[in-house]
Amino acid sequence: MRGSATVPTPPPGGRRPLRGRAAGAVAAAALVLPLLGAAPGGPAGEGPLGAAFARAAAEYDVPRSVLLGVSYLESRWDAHAGRPSVAGGYGPMHLTDLSLALAEAPHHSHGEEDPRGDEARPSGVPEAETPEVPEASGLPEHLRTLAAASALTGLPAEELRTDPAANVEGGAALLARTQRELGLPPSEDPADWYAAVALYSGADDDATAAMFAQDVFSVISAGQERVTDTGERIVLAADPRARADPAQLERAGLKRLDQDGTECPPTVACEWIPSPYQHLGGDDPGNYGKYDLANRPADQSVDYIVVHSTEATWDTTLLLAQRATYAASWHYSIRSSDGHVAQHIKARDVGWHAGNWYVNAHAIGVEQEAFLAQPDAWFTESLYRSSARLVKYLAKRHGVPLDRQHILSHDAVPGVTPAGIPGMHTDPGPYWDWAHYFQLMGAPFHPNANPHGDVVTIRPDYASNRPVFTGCERAGVACAPHGSSEVRLYSAPSEDAPLVRDIGLYPRDEGRTTIGVNDVGARASTGQQYVVAERAGDWTAIWYLGQKAWFLDPAERPAAVATKGLVVTPKAGRESVPVYGRAYPEASAYPPGIPVQALAPLPYRFEAGQRYVAGDRFRSEYFRNTTFGGRGTVVRGQDEYYQIQLGHRVAFVRATDVDVVAP
Repeated sequence: MRGSATVPTPPPGGRRPLRGRAAGAVAAAALVLPLLGAAPGGPAGEGPLGAAFARAAAEYDVPRSVLLGVSYLESRWDAHAGRPSVAGGYGPMHLTDLSLALAEAPHHSHGEEDPRGDEARPSGVPEAETPEVPEASGLPEHLRTLAAASALTGLPAEELRTDPAANVEGGAALLARTQRELGLPPSEDPADWYAAVALYSGADDDATAAMFAQDVFSVISAGQERVTDTGERIVLAADPRARADPAQLERAGLKRLDQDGTECPPTVACEWIPSPYQHLGGDDPGNYGKYDLANRPADQSVDYIVVHSTEATWDTTLLLAQRATYAASWHYSIRSSDGHVAQHIKARDVGWHAGNWYVNAHAIGVEQEAFLAQPDAWFTESLYRSSARLVKYLAKRHGVPLDRQHILSHDAVPGVTPAGIPGMHTDPGPYWDWAHYFQLMGAPFHPNANPHGDVVTIRPDYASNRPVFTGCERAGVACAPHGSSEVRLYSAPSEDAPLVRDIGLYPRDEGRTTIGVNDVGARASTGQQYVVAERAGDWTAIWYLGQKAWFLDPAERPAAVATKGLVVTPKAGRESVPVYGRAYPEASAYPPGIPVQALAPLPYRFEAGQRYVAGDRFRSEYFRNTTFGGRGTVVRGQDEYYQIQLGHRVAFVRATDVDVVAP
C-alpha cells in the first residue's frame, strides 16, 4: 500500500527456550499505514503514532509487538483526544488517573425507574449514589499509573494525557520497570514479557492478570489492523510463533482467585460476591431484599440478557450489590479496566434491574462499569471482550439467540405502563459499540437479503458516525465528537426537519424529542431491525413508534444493511392494535389468591398499513413472588404475543391482533 513500511523486530539469538514456550525466534513486525492526509513524522513513511511505538520500543527495550498488543487491549490504539475512559485511563496505553477523571465526570442517574418494574409491590426506586472523588494517594497503584509514568519518563502528566506519543513512552516505561522488578532481563522475545504484560492490567489476582495477558498474546499471534481515531492505520503483523508463558506469572506473587460457585465461562476471571437475600425486619413478609428466589429454567425460560452500565465506580458497584436495602440487583458486574467479572445472583433467581417485571422474570442482568454520558465516553477493549465472552456463554447455556431482540440494552426495555416510560433508564447509551460487541461474540450484523428488500438492520460505521448529542457535561451543551452506534431519526427526509416525536416520553402536544444523550425518542441503534416504509434519494424511512422515521442512508456510506426478518401488521380489518410493555396473561388465567395484573396499553399507535419486525411468538406469563423465602408461582395464559421492535425500545402485541406478512 502507498505510504506503508515494514520494520521487523530482529530475532532473538542464542537463548535457551523457557518451559512452556515454543522454541525458535519470534519476529514481531508492525506495519503503520497512514491514510492520505495523515501527518508525517515517522521513518520510512510511518505515521506519528506508529513512529512513537517504534521509538518507545527502542528506548525502553520493549518489543514493539508487545507495546502494540497491550495498547490494542487497552484502547484499540485510539487517543480519544486526551479524554479519559470509563475506567479513568488516558491515551493509547490507558495510563490511569482515576481521581482526575472522576472529578471531571458528571454523574447521571438518568431516570426514576423502579428496577423491579412490578406493580404488585410498592415502588422500590433506589436512591442515587454520587461517587466520592478519592484522593489520589488513597487509590491503588493501577488506578494512578499516569503519575508513575510521569516519574519514570520525566514527562508532565498533562503531556502524558494529551500527547499520544508521550503516552506510548509512558506505557513502555511502565512495562520496562515491571520487567526489572520481576527480575527479568530486557528481551526481544515477546514471550519473555508475559508476566509484565499480565501485571500491566492492574489486576491483583492471577486469573484476571492471566486473562489480560492471554488476550494480548492472542492479538500478537493473530495480528490486528485498524484505523485509529486520528486517521492513522496501524497494522500489527500476525506472529503465529508468539507464545504466552503462563508459568512466568508465578513470579508476580498475585493472589489466587477463588472461582468456586460461579456460573462463568473458563475464559473470564470470575468471582462470587453474593448479593444478600434477607428479610429487612417487621411483620411484613414482603419486606425483603435484594432479589427473588426462582427456579429457572425449570419454571420459566431465560429469554433475555440485559446489558447495563453501572453509572458508578467499581467499588461503588460492589458496595451497592452487597447492600440489602438498595432496591436493585443484577446477576453480574464487569470491571472496565481489566474485564474482571463478579457474580452476585445465581442465574436461576430473578434480579431487580431492568425496570420491567416481565423482562426481569425472563432475563439475566449484566452491569458494566461505566458512566454513560462521561464526556467522550469510551470503553476499554478488555471490557468489550470479557462482556462478549460472558454473554455468549450465558446465551449458549440458556438458549438465548445472539441478536438485539434478545441481547437487550437497558435502554431498549419498555416501560410497563404509560406513566413509567419517561423514567426508564437509557444505558449503556449511544457510545457503546454494538457492531464490535457482536463481532466479538461471533454474530456480526451482515446483510443477508435483497438490498432492495423491506427489512433492514441498523449498522452505521461506528467511527465515522458522529451525531451531535448534548448534555454530557451539562444540559444543552454539545458532547465531544465521538463515534456512535445510533442514527438520528427525522420526520421528513432532511436534517432540517423536526425529529420524530415520542409521545410516551413527551405526552403533551408541545413536547418534542431532543438530541440529549439520554433521550432515546428519535434514535435507532446498531443491530435493531425495522421495516422500510419509504425511500427517497439518500434517505430511508422506517416504521417507528407509529410513524415514518427518516435516517440518512447514502449508498456510499450506508447506515443500514438488508436482512431477513419476521414481519407483522394489524390483522385485516383492524384500524389499529394496542401495544404493551409486557406480555401478561388474560384475566381468566389467574388462579384464586393471585390478583389479576392489569394490562395497560402503551400510548403508541400500531395502525393498519404499518409493519414491524417481530421476534419470538410465546405464551403469556406472570411470575408472582412477593413473600420472603418463597420461589413464587408462574401464571400461564392462553394468550400469545409477539415481541416487536416498535421504536428504540421493544414492545409486545397479541398474536391474535396481527398477521404475519412476507417482507
